[in-house]
Amino acid sequence: MQASRDTKEDEVTEPHSLVELMQAIESIDTPSGRIRFDEVLDAIGRRAFGPLLLLAGLVTLMPIVSGIPGVPTLMALFTLLVCVQLLVGRRTFWLPGWLRNRTLPSDKVRTGLGWMYKPAQWIDRLLHPRISFMTGPRGIQLTALACFVLSLAMPPMELVPLTVNIAGVALTLFGLSIMARDGLLSILAFIITGASLFTILYSLL
Repeated sequence: MQASRDTKEDEVTEPHSLVELMQAIESIDTPSGRIRFDEVLDAIGRRAFGPLLLLAGLVTLMPIVSGIPGVPTLMALFTLLVCVQLLVGRRTFWLPGWLRNRTLPSDKVRTGLGWMYKPAQWIDRLLHPRISFMTGPRGIQLTALACFVLSLAMPPMELVPLTVNIAGVALTLFGLSIMARDGLLSILAFIITGASLFTILYSLL
């Protein structure tokens, strides 16, 4: 069973842009009307840190999806687990079955993606490699650490309107920066991460 899963993972073509990741998610067949998180991971791959961060960011960024109670916390747990495993040096990211088997309404996911296609195409045209040290090995470790801290703050963000969507922007930029080797996006994501953490602390204290 594990060998079969590993072979399937090896055959997955890792998305290299925001539009490619969205298309991979939209291509999933969902006759039940629900999309399993495990199916999304199969579609985008489980070995690449950038697409996984981008996935968490997209789900958290879409108001129609992130507004579902518990979804931001689910994405926080997902991000937390991925970041911890990257920091300890794992090459394939493991997730518990209860998390992989969580589902979302496929119609809401596709509606949210539909709203984002034009902005995604515009963003993809702006991406190119630059400020490479921000997306090198040390830069990726710093990104994982920042996303780890951000994931801890995301559950209470459900109590403060719009702050979880700001966290989604940061995760999306971090994921895109790694995929495109675009260090400028990484710098912007660090700034947004700091702003979102400050906002949640200010709102709750």
